[in-house]
Amino acid sequence: MLSKTISCSVVGINGWLIQVEVDVAKGLPIFSTVGLPDGAVRESKDRVKAAIKNCGYEFPAKRITVNLAPADIRKEGTGFDLPIALGILEATETLKNCTPGEYCIVGELSLDGGVHRVSGVLPMVLTAREKGLKGVIIPRENMVEAMLATEDLSIIPVSSLQDAVEFLAGRKDIAPLSKNDEAEHHVIYDYDVDFSEVKGQAHVRRGLEIAASGGHNILLSGPPGGGKTMLARRFTTILPVMSREEILETTKVYSVSKKLMQTNETLATRPFRAPHHTISDAGLIGGGNIPQPGEVSLAHNGILFLDELPEFKRSVLEVLRQPLEDGEVTIARANMTLTFPAKFTLIAAMNPCPCGFLGDVRNKCRCTDTDIQKYRAKISGPLLDRIDLHVEVPALDYKEMSSEAVGESSADIKARVDRARQIQQQRFTENQGVYCNSQMNNRLIEKFCQLGESSKRLLEKSVERLGLSARSYHRVLKLSRTIADLESSKNIESRHVAEAVQLCRSIQVTH
Repeated sequence: MLSKTISCSVVGINGWLIQVEVDVAKGLPIFSTVGLPDGAVRESKDRVKAAIKNCGYEFPAKRITVNLAPADIRKEGTGFDLPIALGILEATETLKNCTPGEYCIVGELSLDGGVHRVSGVLPMVLTAREKGLKGVIIPRENMVEAMLATEDLSIIPVSSLQDAVEFLAGRKDIAPLSKNDEAEHHVIYDYDVDFSEVKGQAHVRRGLEIAASGGHNILLSGPPGGGKTMLARRFTTILPVMSREEILETTKVYSVSKKLMQTNETLATRPFRAPHHTISDAGLIGGGNIPQPGEVSLAHNGILFLDELPEFKRSVLEVLRQPLEDGEVTIARANMTLTFPAKFTLIAAMNPCPCGFLGDVRNKCRCTDTDIQKYRAKISGPLLDRIDLHVEVPALDYKEMSSEAVGESSADIKARVDRARQIQQQRFTENQGVYCNSQMNNRLIEKFCQLGESSKRLLEKSVERLGLSARSYHRVLKLSRTIADLESSKNIESRHVAEAVQLCRSIQVTH
């Protein structure tokens, strides 16, 4: 007898509905799976057989053929265990008078019939909703991320194969998840660091506040011990809370990349990724035979912190160009081309020279001009041109380090950042996918970054004197817009342009 159930696979970060066809026929007891399955899918026959028997159901001693359609899409993972088991039970008429085809079913089976979590549930649920299915049957361990997409969809969490069978047979009621359940509120927005702990560095705080307000990339340069890493790690404390759309986008990436390993976890805080400088280009940008998201995608809607920037391989840094420009990364393989989101704020930190003391009045730099040139050449001009703010972080003197004065708290800075972001949200209401000033394209820049005559003259002189590129020119306009937003100013004034030009200038330290 033939049965058909619906499951789902993940391609990139999007779900793809898969029809699971199970045929149980007379013949030698053989269990074969076709439809381009990977090793984990082929091994499901042993888990399914043991789970069915240990749940008290009869496993047929017949020829069983499982087809996963469409057959030209590679199937991977353990999420097909549950729909295959239910398909066998329906084909053998153990499961009667049910309509499993109305539900998208995913779940990994243990040998005792338990249903365990799988990766990529959120994009699967979203796809089932888009295709108009009645609901989804998922592992109870995945219920928290699935709650992000409960609108117009019945989400049924199960803990065992028996739960799924009894529910489909109408013998057991399982309450579907609802928006009222506490799904998105398991994350507490308390941080163990605060900007009040930072001594001095007022101009660096200002630069980071502007970067947070407009989502701009920033480069911090200075001698060792100046506080570059300390400041960068406090950047998340002044960022605005993610919107529901941003939570969905970011959680999809983490769901696919198998990063949501805790039972009750959603990604409601902005991610902070700080890869080591030994990372490969595939680790940073994503890759593999079946491409997986890299660090730039895991930092989507959050922060990518690259400490000791010149120590990264030049080839690794160069792959950052596309995501910094487009907000996404495209990975091409022989059998597929996948696009992952990568809208992040880049914070880079570096020393001015190999020894780190170039420009430091208290420590003499022993690097030669050749050493300094070679060190800085590791960072290409096109990459630097994509970093909006260039801020020097000088070493602190004794008076600053020993001061007992408490600096401005993260909460106070965040309040100003939130006000600036609210202005931008109202501005970009009609522009889907644009959340902040740094994401403006040329059309939006022309519309929202109009300058007065005095501001135009100042910017013209700056372009001619500093030799700014077209990209740098647009950077100045976007930064000026953000600085004006921080002052709740409708118009971009000359002082806003002047500060933006100063922050856009590439760091120059004399030897």
